[in-house]
Amino acid sequence: MKSILLVGLGRFGRNIAEKLYELNHQVMAVDWKEERVDSILPFVTNAQIGDSTNPDFLVALGIRNFDFCIVAIGDNFQSSLETTSLLKELGAKLVVSRAASDVHAKFLLKNGADEIVYPEKQLAEWTAIRYSADHIFDYIELDDEHAIFEVSVPEDWVGKTVGELDVRKKYSLNIMALKEDGILNLAIAPETAITAKQTMLVLGTIKQVQKVFHI
Repeated sequence: MKSILLVGLGRFGRNIAEKLYELNHQVMAVDWKEERVDSILPFVTNAQIGDSTNPDFLVALGIRNFDFCIVAIGDNFQSSLETTSLLKELGAKLVVSRAASDVHAKFLLKNGADEIVYPEKQLAEWTAIRYSADHIFDYIELDDEHAIFEVSVPEDWVGKTVGELDVRKKYSLNIMALKEDGILNLAIAPETAITAKQTMLVLGTIKQVQKVFHI
């Protein structure tokens, strides 16, 4: 269980709070709008109405006591930058800030953000890749070159074992798991047989996965 400061309770911040609640973390939520704070109370440990660009307000929260801070402000460029900078100045261990544009991301990193989340851009990339190919069911980008793809099984792979396919040697790919009826099988061995009812979670470079699966 971690202690987290969440600043900004718009749609993005609210979704983060609800997920952290499911994961049983302790969350202190902050927003300047009373109605947002009131609505999030069932999902957080505590919540405060206040201005996150006010140093005295942040000091009163005890910034150093949180494992990490999330700045989920997306509709106020200046407030996002000031909050990020103040949190770092006040001793925050880790500051994760939401960016709304490439320029915003660059300024956040220069003003104290340790990491950036860019939900609109990341979701746009996922949507483009997911729905532009018939063989992709899910996609997780690991860095600029590598990703995990959930893909359908090619016809000529059906009925063969992982060892027979030997995709690591032939294609520099790794079969991480097999999925059938929503259930993941992570116990992949050379003798594991692949069926047409399954999908595969494959790890590799994006270019290589696209080449092998004709994405």
